[in-house]
Amino acid sequence: MIIDSLSNASRYYGVHPLFKQAFEYIAAQDLHNLAPGKSDISGDGLKAIAFVDAPLKTQADSLAKFECHDKNIDIQLCVSGKETIGWKSRQACKSLKGEYNPEKDVSYYSDQPDMYFQLGEGQFAILFPEDVHAPMIGEGTVSKLVIKVKQ
Repeated sequence: MIIDSLSNASRYYGVHPLFKQAFEYIAAQDLHNLAPGKSDISGDGLKAIAFVDAPLKTQADSLAKFECHDKNIDIQLCVSGKETIGWKSRQACKSLKGEYNPEKDVSYYSDQPDMYFQLGEGQFAILFPEDVHAPMIGEGTVSKLVIKVKQ
């Protein structure tokens, strides 16, 4: 997992071949006027999901979908508001909830996070397949952009 601010995004271009393109896409957006929904960024394996003024969840509601992905890396960017995210290493998780869903590229766990962190405006988290996460925790609303980066 990586947590940082957009002003430092270029430091991570070399981590994955598609990160430069992903962060350049983010930089080209009018982030405060995003249209909600999903869109393809490129045929190279980049997709965007925009959440605009989305209601935040209770910790219990978010933990019901304590998730990770096998085929995608998430870049989760907070555009406005404050969002808390729960995290635990997939290696430390013991309680798989159901089976992996290949169509949605998601596995859920019944475990509890080892830690929580908060993202504010202009901050992002890069969550790799080994990062089990429970996003969107808090009160009020948040606007965020999630970039799905194919492994």
